[in-house]
Amino acid sequence: MSQPPTRRHLLRLAAGTAAAVPLLHATPAAARAATVAAQPTVTSTSLPTTAAPAPVPPTWAVQPFPLDQVTLGDGVFRRKRDLMLDYARAYPADRILAVFRANAGLDTRGALPPGGWETSDGNLRGHYGGHFLTLVSQAYADTREAALKTKLDHLVAALGECQQALAEHGSPKPSHPGYLAAYPETQFILLESYTTYPTIWAPYYTCHKIMRGLLDAYTLAGNAQALAIASKMGDWVHSRLGRLPKEQLERMWSIYIAGEYGGMNEVLADLYALTGRAEHLAAARCFDNTALLDACAGDRDILEGRHANQHIPQFTGYVRLFDHTGYEEYAAAARNFWGMVAGPRTYSLGGTGQGEMFRARGAIAATLGDNNAETCATYNMLKLSRQLFFHEPTPAYMDYYERGLTNHILASRRDAPSTDSPEVTYFVGMGPGVVREYDNTGTCCGGTGMENHTKYQDSVYFRSAGGDALYVNLYIASTLRWPERGLVIEQTSAYPAEGVRTLTFREGGGPLDLKLRVPSWATAGFTVTVNGVRQRVRAVPGSYLTLSRSWQRGDRVTVTAPYRLRIERALDDPTVQSLFYGPVLLVARSPSTDFRRFSFYKDFTLRGDLADAVRPEGRPLHFTTHGLTLAPFHLADDTRYHAYFRRAEPVVVFGTTDSGVPNRARGDRLTFLDVLWAQAPFASSARFVEAVRTLADAWLSDGLFTRTERDRVVAAAAGAGPRR
Repeated sequence: MSQPPTRRHLLRLAAGTAAAVPLLHATPAAARAATVAAQPTVTSTSLPTTAAPAPVPPTWAVQPFPLDQVTLGDGVFRRKRDLMLDYARAYPADRILAVFRANAGLDTRGALPPGGWETSDGNLRGHYGGHFLTLVSQAYADTREAALKTKLDHLVAALGECQQALAEHGSPKPSHPGYLAAYPETQFILLESYTTYPTIWAPYYTCHKIMRGLLDAYTLAGNAQALAIASKMGDWVHSRLGRLPKEQLERMWSIYIAGEYGGMNEVLADLYALTGRAEHLAAARCFDNTALLDACAGDRDILEGRHANQHIPQFTGYVRLFDHTGYEEYAAAARNFWGMVAGPRTYSLGGTGQGEMFRARGAIAATLGDNNAETCATYNMLKLSRQLFFHEPTPAYMDYYERGLTNHILASRRDAPSTDSPEVTYFVGMGPGVVREYDNTGTCCGGTGMENHTKYQDSVYFRSAGGDALYVNLYIASTLRWPERGLVIEQTSAYPAEGVRTLTFREGGGPLDLKLRVPSWATAGFTVTVNGVRQRVRAVPGSYLTLSRSWQRGDRVTVTAPYRLRIERALDDPTVQSLFYGPVLLVARSPSTDFRRFSFYKDFTLRGDLADAVRPEGRPLHFTTHGLTLAPFHLADDTRYHAYFRRAEPVVVFGTTDSGVPNRARGDRLTFLDVLWAQAPFASSARFVEAVRTLADAWLSDGLFTRTERDRVVAAAAGAGPRR
């Protein structure tokens, strides 16, 4: 069945032609602010300058730190962030506001819309402005620059003027005074009669972005007017959807793209946490996508052929609805959905999807091309992983988070300054010889891309709900300020480069469980010292290691986790592989559009290490093999690359001795040499020969070797096996 055109495809075409749901009776969460009534427009001078974080749900076992309590240290993450900060500072607010003012009949002040999908007649106009609100809010929370706060307050005040103008003299006049968008209410009305894309484009998606940006302006920068505007928008949503039958809502949300609503359920649940208004929670539940929700709650995988980014944020919303309702179906669906994507549908960089769509479970090699891994989808998978971790601190969530952050998000911002473009990726191709395309002004990935690079620090540290434990999730240079405990902890690190990570208690102390994540890739060892004394602790890859003690100012914790070269096989074809150095995806730089064929086993010594075949180039994280440079993928430029290669080990060879016997695979598609070298290292040549003999006997027994072939393989190992 052919799919409708993707939004990215339509953007390229454009570029070629022109430069009844009742109110809930469930008990709400205990911690909530008072109801926010409609407020008159207030001036920026009356707004607070401190953050007003949302209440933390009592369902969370683990809690994040506010963005302004963690600052980035020197390194690649801060450099990428600084590029986006320059964009946030320089991009004109009036260009962001142009489409809103035009729709409200207000003076646009001569400003042109940003472009891309954010044009004067674009059916998604307004979404980019919501993202820009979040960008500036995060930037202000991080830097506390007065100019950013002034820009943010200007944006919010102008949106308030637009909302008021629409309510008073909109043409046509909205159905409710809380309406705020950059186009008339027509798209929402058409959706209710099941109008399809591209006649309309995801109207509730744009609504979500605007509401999310407003809530971020309130929670991150203390702009009270932003909450008032968002609250009225929530009232409008309830007025439209609260009267519709459940069957009509479900049909609306099943429509490709037109029914895409981003994280409306999440943002309305967050709004409810701040306002306490039952209408806002009831509106959130209007977005239950019941068929998919029920399937995922029952762990039935029906994702194939669905639009990836249309559905991922729905599940973050279900987690938040679980927080407020206690309905286990929401939580189970989110957990199971995550498991259907992270792993079975995830490429080596941490992204998912081909051409914006989920493909078959396990279809990795079969789907490699130039349109994999929509960056928005990874943005949302990281949000979902984070929310799930708050409820159940399972290390796998943070293993995935590290992979996606390091190898997709960090790689998605071009390493070049720009103040008129976010310079971020949309698709990130995983096929042979592809190249990253940047810019994306006005697109969905341009919007989430602005956010990605101004919140790197949001998951480096978490705290337990009781405040008696600190989770160190990511080894990124940063400083944590934890005023409730009187703690300031500085982490020095060259991550993603290899090296020692040091945590120093700069201020404060007292009893605290320090939980250090042992990454799943840390198979070469993970050692910890406290003030130079090695700790007798068991470090299991894919777990957290706990140090319990009463800490003092000046205490130093050092963590050493050597990187190793390793391969990861595609689930559907184990000969299609990616190469990693610790957590870092390495890509071969080559313009060829055919798979590069790599053979490693012939170079192995008894230690069975890829380092025997892949050599350091001289620069950090750079290697050479088969005459090609392997570079870390987070270096973001226009060089063509190969994230996957074809493993070519056709004959059983040991060093320079060729047995002449085909390297056949068993039922799981692992070859003789794959299984043999998985047993490395070998203590001696005799142990190696014995392992070859035992495995060759098994291959003979299974009919994969003839007797003659078995003998030749054993003879080759005994005669001139690998060197030490």
